[in-house]
Amino acid sequence: MNLKKSFAIIHKFITLTCIMLFCFAVATFGSGLAPISMLTESFNTSPGATPGVQGMNPWQAFLPLLLFSFVISMIFGYIILRSRWCGFKLIISIFFSFYGLMTIVGQLESLLFLSDQLPEGLITTLFVQGLIMAALFSPLAVLIMGKIKRTDHIEPGKHLNMPCMTWIWKLGVTGIIYVILYTIFGYFIAWKNPSVQAYYGGSDPGGFFMHLANTWQNAPGMYFFQFIRGLLWLLFVLPVIQMHKGGKLEVAITLALLFAFWSFQLLMPNPYMPAEVARVHLIETFSSNLIFGFVMGLIITND
Repeated sequence: MNLKKSFAIIHKFITLTCIMLFCFAVATFGSGLAPISMLTESFNTSPGATPGVQGMNPWQAFLPLLLFSFVISMIFGYIILRSRWCGFKLIISIFFSFYGLMTIVGQLESLLFLSDQLPEGLITTLFVQGLIMAALFSPLAVLIMGKIKRTDHIEPGKHLNMPCMTWIWKLGVTGIIYVILYTIFGYFIAWKNPSVQAYYGGSDPGGFFMHLANTWQNAPGMYFFQFIRGLLWLLFVLPVIQMHKGGKLEVAITLALLFAFWSFQLLMPNPYMPAEVARVHLIETFSSNLIFGFVMGLIITND
């Protein structure tokens, strides 16, 4: 790759990061998640202030949002560049993966764990925000990365071409692996932290297997719920796997980074979750999703 081409690609990634910031702002204000007046009004930052979206200073979130926009733009820009597809098919695929991973997978867990902490209607607003953001980002990303029109001929992808029985056992293994990683990292990284226990109103029963037993006794549906979430992670990256030009290892690394990078959302100030709790969840989800994405890529990709 010559120097001119390298600078052109760097310029595209910088532009895509700026587009991501723009889409986030439009979606946040357009969905009603935050009023535009937040940008100019004075903010109540006193220790006794009641937390809430309208009491936050949006400029405090700029650097975390910039980092999040950069890493997501990098991975999606790379996926688009390495895609066999182009045009409308690629736009729909990016939209499907972007919205599914950013909004649906994450907010389903918010509905389960944070329904008591969050104001009524907030989850719905977050779904609308994610929808607007994905709808704006997807076509602009494909346009910026130069994949609106086909410039070469590439053979159709075969990464997902497998017999039905192979699909069945691979789906089962994928869901089970997600449950295993979720419970291990969730307990040893998140639940062992006193701040996390206090936030969710729980306690450590005294050991990992005791924790599993308590969960099975009090919320047996949790394991099935997480099994389904594992399959949803897979569902939303099926287009990414099929469109990818690379082999099994490259696809696995792509999925590992794609899954892990969504955790950077937890760096942004959150009026409903203490910063310490968010940092613990960042470590937990980044590490577990990184492993899960890589293992999933190796299992699912038929190379």
